[in-house]
Amino acid sequence: MRHAHIYVTGIVQGVGMRPFVYREAMAHGICGWVLNAGDGVHIEAHAPAAALDSFAAALRTHAPAAARVEQVDVADLAPGSWNVADEQGFHIVASQDQTAHTTLISPDIATCDDCLRELFDPADRRFHYPFINCTNCGPRFTIIRSLPYDRAATSMNRFPMCPACAAEYADPLDRRFHAQPDACFDCGPHITWREAGAHKDDAPSAAPVPAVGATREASDAIIERCIELLACGDIVAIKGLGGFHLACDASNEQAVAELRCRKRRSNKPLAVMVRDLTDAERLCRIDDTERDLLTGSVRPIVLLRRRSAAIDGACCAPSAPDLAPSVAHDLPELGVMLPYTPLQHLLLAAAASHGLHALVMTSGNLSEEPIETNDDLAWEHLVAAGISDALLGNDRAILSRYDDSVVRVVDGTVMPVRRARGYAPQPLPLPAIDGSAPCLLACGPQQKTTIALTREDANGTSACFVSQHIGDVENGATFDAWNAARTRLEDLFDLAPAALACDLHPSYLSSQWAREQAREHNLPLIEVQHHHAHIASVMAEAIATGQLAPNARVLGIAFDGTGAGTDGTIWGGEFLVAGLADFERTAHLRTWALPGGTASVRDARRNAFALLSELGLLEHPGAARLLDSIDEQTRSVTVTMIERNINSPRTSSMGRLFDAAAAILGICGTATYEGEPAIELEAAAWRAFGRENASSTDSQVGASTPADGSPILDPKPLFEALLSGIEADAPTDRLALGFHIVIARASARIASEICAREGIDTVALSGGVFMNRLLLRLLTRELKDAGLAVLVPCTVPVNDGCIAYGQAAVARARLAQVIPQ
Repeated sequence: MRHAHIYVTGIVQGVGMRPFVYREAMAHGICGWVLNAGDGVHIEAHAPAAALDSFAAALRTHAPAAARVEQVDVADLAPGSWNVADEQGFHIVASQDQTAHTTLISPDIATCDDCLRELFDPADRRFHYPFINCTNCGPRFTIIRSLPYDRAATSMNRFPMCPACAAEYADPLDRRFHAQPDACFDCGPHITWREAGAHKDDAPSAAPVPAVGATREASDAIIERCIELLACGDIVAIKGLGGFHLACDASNEQAVAELRCRKRRSNKPLAVMVRDLTDAERLCRIDDTERDLLTGSVRPIVLLRRRSAAIDGACCAPSAPDLAPSVAHDLPELGVMLPYTPLQHLLLAAAASHGLHALVMTSGNLSEEPIETNDDLAWEHLVAAGISDALLGNDRAILSRYDDSVVRVVDGTVMPVRRARGYAPQPLPLPAIDGSAPCLLACGPQQKTTIALTREDANGTSACFVSQHIGDVENGATFDAWNAARTRLEDLFDLAPAALACDLHPSYLSSQWAREQAREHNLPLIEVQHHHAHIASVMAEAIATGQLAPNARVLGIAFDGTGAGTDGTIWGGEFLVAGLADFERTAHLRTWALPGGTASVRDARRNAFALLSELGLLEHPGAARLLDSIDEQTRSVTVTMIERNINSPRTSSMGRLFDAAAAILGICGTATYEGEPAIELEAAAWRAFGRENASSTDSQVGASTPADGSPILDPKPLFEALLSGIEADAPTDRLALGFHIVIARASARIASEICAREGIDTVALSGGVFMNRLLLRLLTRELKDAGLAVLVPCTVPVNDGCIAYGQAAVARARLAQVIPQ
């Protein structure tokens, strides 16, 4: 006989691990017990040696689908330490909170097939129950207060289980054994309903007493009423797992336009939710990888190629006629997701009976504000404020704010666009370093903000907890959300940062906070240049997964909109020879003045005017279209600002170069959302892709070498060609495609020259400009044709959502150089 303590770590709570352990113990004839603790799952086992070995192996290889077992440590116990009572069968003991909180927590999991069958089975006692779940699905991270993960530590603690649910919860052989959100109509949460103007005696801003779906009949009536309003063109705020959505009929152009007006989101594309793959395939072309993403346990928004789009060289049939044009305008991609909560399944089923096959499901907030999570505040900020006409809420509290995740597939590689629900805060690996490292807080950037906290485990492994997408930290409400995400991760995992990392930019709110904290608490502060963080995030992922040697140096191409450079200018078109701890700027896009700073970001015409002025091309006949779009006073003021250097920082931003091209070509002159001109430029290029070999702009971008020897990517020849194409009345889409081709070829040529000189064979790509699928594809192919390996991120976004992870990697590497070992 063998007596052993087995310690299991990873994502092992909230995923049915203890019922699984129990069943495996029964199957292998194991006596003993299992419990949850703050640091993982603990098992004491008594069995013949062969049976115990087989049992331990099963824990590694047969774990529940939602689990992620990282380690199974087996330690033999001395015979005298074994309790004879534990030789009488196998049982589950109460959770303990006497250990460090080092275990991992499952993200929320989409409704499983078993629960879905029960949801629509009239004979089942949970028929149409909007909160049906089991150990294999349901809310996790958004309802947890503390570890270990037990009902008392969640927002379900206010719902005592009825006898029927309690019996399931206590039965080790039941699918709902220790399913912490387990509930039914008799004992669990219920949906609620409030309509604007439904109670005439109420003041306009007063929240009426909600109708409660306490029974199946009442719940079904609420869902039916919700769909009736949506079918009539109204807008409804609907509570999800991590916050509210704003929903409307995606086929109703008037409803979509009204939603845009109320939400103050004029042109940015909207995501849609459809009932199943069949409806999704009516709108988009879907490959096997995208199909798995749509139907998997995470259910993110997947950016799919619209059937109306010319993309990847194929022009398809028109999109389904029931999608309103302004959902995504003429962009080649559409954000699509399938239902992931029982309520959403019920809503989409009811919608189909009314002839609605797609619902807009966008974040329930005013643009630039955090997503709403509280029912009363949602009423105040969404309904009373006139954004939505009704509110479909519930009485289960959301404890962590989570937007939907967004992903895309590029050449077979899954790339996150927004890492949130379903993914965060699953820890990401970090490269090993010599010696120990302190817990570090990386504060992230200003836009698309995340934060990152590191943990160095006793076994020598390192983890980086990257938060969910928080948003643009430019106002008090979003900074409050940033602070809430930070404190939630620190408290939940017992992490006390002993060092801080932040962006080099002097004005970012998160960086200002980090500098104040470092001074107040005498903590080390590592300021990381924005584009080095971009490249370090790709390197850290590649090193941790064995794709890159730990001490390797790469050529990083960082193309984005804005990042504070070390020379006082705004960078964004950078070629960096980089390691984790340091970098050298070896080439960059030629700089020009950006009059008004952010004003030129919003008004791409002003940016284009400044660029052509810098290049000496304002007198070119092809510039007449741009000049005609700018009034004389604005031109005069812009010239004065540039000449006198008044609020006109110089920039090497590739994002602004794309914006300028869009404005010059007349594609998009002003940005109603971040990156709109560049996004519209890409859409135009896709329309020409596959129909043209190259455009009349197929010239070389010049490369000049200044006095200090650093190569400069000079766009003057390219813009001369663009203007000549405009003068010759060449098709705009063809010129847009040519712009992409030339940028890719020129960038690859400079990269090849640098790599040959530096003895580097790997290029890392990062930055928001590489959200451009066409540019990413063209440049990757050019680099590979030149014999270079290409790295792109797979676990963090290529945009600024990766910055916190990159900051953490850089800071750990630098601290390892200065902390005595």
